[in-house]
Amino acid sequence: MKPTRRQFIKKASAGALGATILPNLSFGSTSVFGANERINVAVIGVRSRAKSLMQAINKYSNAKIIYTCDVDDNIIAKNNEWMVENLGYKAKVEKDFRKVLEDKHVDAVFIATPEHWHAPMAISSLQAGKHVYVEKPCSHNLFENELLVKAQKKYNKVVQMGNQQRSAITSQQAVQEIKEGIIGEPYKGEAYYSNNRGSIGKGKIVDVPSTLDWELWQGPAPREAYRDNVHPYNWHWFKTWGTGEVHNNGTHEIDVCRWALGLDLPNKVTSFGGKYTYDDDWEFTDNQEVFYEYEGGQYIKWVGHSRGRVIPNQPGRGATIYGSKGSIALSRNSYQLFGLDGKLIKKVDEKEKSATLNTAGAGSLDVKHIANFFNAIKVGEKQNSPISDAAISTALCHLGNMAQEVGRTLHVDTKTGKVYNDDEAMTYWKREYEQGWEPKL
Repeated sequence: MKPTRRQFIKKASAGALGATILPNLSFGSTSVFGANERINVAVIGVRSRAKSLMQAINKYSNAKIIYTCDVDDNIIAKNNEWMVENLGYKAKVEKDFRKVLEDKHVDAVFIATPEHWHAPMAISSLQAGKHVYVEKPCSHNLFENELLVKAQKKYNKVVQMGNQQRSAITSQQAVQEIKEGIIGEPYKGEAYYSNNRGSIGKGKIVDVPSTLDWELWQGPAPREAYRDNVHPYNWHWFKTWGTGEVHNNGTHEIDVCRWALGLDLPNKVTSFGGKYTYDDDWEFTDNQEVFYEYEGGQYIKWVGHSRGRVIPNQPGRGATIYGSKGSIALSRNSYQLFGLDGKLIKKVDEKEKSATLNTAGAGSLDVKHIANFFNAIKVGEKQNSPISDAAISTALCHLGNMAQEVGRTLHVDTKTGKVYNDDEAMTYWKREYEQGWEPKL
């Protein structure tokens, strides 16, 4: 995304520091797994979402968190207390993820950082010989998206994205039944998210907290002054670091629709929406609809209400698949089959529940999804969300943002994901990187 309202702070050491992080790390890994050997794990970024991941990791008997890593001392301290209280131990702590990657005893890295770090850190981890579980979205832009898929192929490690509904038993059942014709010919997927997020205000430039490594927090992003309304959560709504609600939550339900319909990249993408609520620093749309059109007439629709709930009483999030004989409503916790008349035919619930609207998103699907990741490493189990497929859903979200930025329908090359005959749209393919920090293979 193009920068907006940037205030650059240039440090003489910034380029040199950045250059030491990303290019051509190749440390290797000491582990060759047997059925009973332990997977040593590092968790990078240990605030809210990481707690859900760590609880799920802890339920896998042959995995152990040996490192936690964060750039904020306060978050580290709170996480240490949380680990002792909830897991019964605390891991070794590092503030700089590069030191974690240097340790050959680390087999797998979990990335729960701000989004501008997801792909660069995942690529660095692969170059260091680690398997990677990366939270959604797996990239900040389409250039990184493509590079991460190439990196996985080059370094031949397991990479799984945190679109955990792929591991829901009820969703897997529904997708299989759709393939078998339970709703006839499927033609449309509707994905939606509804919340009522408050104002993030207008940030003031203040001194960087002494506990925070702001230089490393920014990493590959161009340097900006520290503001009091960015860290630790509101970075989601700034284009320098985040990707907006279509990625933050839309990735999940758009992915479910694409999976259920058996689709890959669309040939047309159109976005409508804007920022309609508070006069604040939020840089993305806060209400948006994106239409993804496919050859043969199928389409996916994303409806995102970040600030102002959908009414009347629609659930906060979900996906509905429509076919010529009926429809299926899918959530993280259930599958409901309806006839053409809208009457419920059957409902199948997950045995254990998962959260849907809070920022942590904890639940049984994390346990299943992470177990699938570990089993793929240990015994070659088929992944529920290999990065080659997860990156396609991430690409749809990027294309939605691109269409919103230029204000017109994008025509997409379904083989490459690039936009035809639209130079302005393609300026959003790749971001501006801080000198020396661009990810490379």
